[in-house]
Amino acid sequence: MSDLIELKAAARKQAFARRKEAFAAGQGWACQHLTAALMRFGPAPLAGYMPIRTEIDPRRVMEGHSGPVGVPVILGPGRGLIFRKWTAQTPLIEGEYGAAIPQDGPEITPRVLIVPLVAFDRRGYRLGYGGGFYDRTLEALRSKGPTTAIGYAFSAQEIDEVPIEPTDQPLDLIVTENGPIWPRGA
Repeated sequence: MSDLIELKAAARKQAFARRKEAFAAGQGWACQHLTAALMRFGPAPLAGYMPIRTEIDPRRVMEGHSGPVGVPVILGPGRGLIFRKWTAQTPLIEGEYGAAIPQDGPEITPRVLIVPLVAFDRRGYRLGYGGGFYDRTLEALRSKGPTTAIGYAFSAQEIDEVPIEPTDQPLDLIVTENGPIWPRGA
């Protein structure tokens, strides 16, 4: 297990450096590609995220979604996420890890999630920050019905193979500034 922890830590360090460089270069066509990918889901409840550090920014796409949109709220270590309803006018406060969250508001249950990440591979696996929040959340949502996880990243964040463990939940689609990547040929 410690070997896997070390592998993930090394992969994160390299991916953060690549993401920082890509962030400085700008998002390019990423928003247009993400908007196009979301069209197949219509007004399905969507979860996005409020970007931190050098994460690619999905807010413009979230604002244009025709259905309800939520953003994640961390409830604590070892727990899944909840999603509070969000619009561009929603009052925000600082949440865990510096991410902005709605000050209050109703929860939504997303069927489609735009998922932040540190690195990804062509198999559809993602490397996050190490808290397991999205893995627990995706597992719970998928146990209750169809749920689509879309990784949103810069193409520079792609690595050959993300080190995985049995609890890691795969992405259904990855969208970068270069277009969509369908891991399982969907």
